[in-house]
Amino acid sequence: MLSFTEENYLKAIYHLSEDGSKSVLTNAIAEVTKTRAASVTDMIKKLSAKDFISYEKYYGVKITKQGRVEALQVIRKHRLWETFLVQKLQFNWDEVHEIAEQLEHIQSSLLIRKLDEFLGYPSTDPHGEPIPDKHGKVSKQAQIELDSLAPGYKGVIIAVKDSDSNLLKYLNRIGAKPGKRIKIITKEEYDESLEIEIGKKRMSISKSVSQNIYVTV
Repeated sequence: MLSFTEENYLKAIYHLSEDGSKSVLTNAIAEVTKTRAASVTDMIKKLSAKDFISYEKYYGVKITKQGRVEALQVIRKHRLWETFLVQKLQFNWDEVHEIAEQLEHIQSSLLIRKLDEFLGYPSTDPHGEPIPDKHGKVSKQAQIELDSLAPGYKGVIIAVKDSDSNLLKYLNRIGAKPGKRIKIITKEEYDESLEIEIGKKRMSISKSVSQNIYVTV
């Protein structure tokens, strides 16, 4: 059984490695986990000894197959709890991340299976992120950041980044939620802000906002 801290590190490494495909530098891990470099080094030794990661000096950390399985189970629990909190307890989508950070460490596999069944086996969480199934399989739809697209683009919002509650409150106000159709009208050369259309509403959004909206390719 992994400790809370070990699970958090594995989840962070998995996300930083772009779903396990890249090596991750220790400085990046320290930044995400908000810990000192020495603490990261100690944890790398622990996780490496348990064969959850591999570490090569100057090249960084890479998550192993076993580590990926563990990380995906934590992510699965996190996203199922977020879905439960929004759908069944009527939390706003900007309120659930921190609560799910606590609930994701519950170890009962029976509880998580029952939770999944109770929710009707959802494929995505309230922010549009895919929920890994009980086997750790992730069905991820092809997506692209809105800010990388040109005027004239028409598509559907797939997901939004869920780490900033102020961003989520703003996106909620303008109606930029997964499943909504979106169109780019113009793009300013000066600051790369976008004039967009969601439904029948037109508005301007900054580059920092458009970078956090993922849409169909």
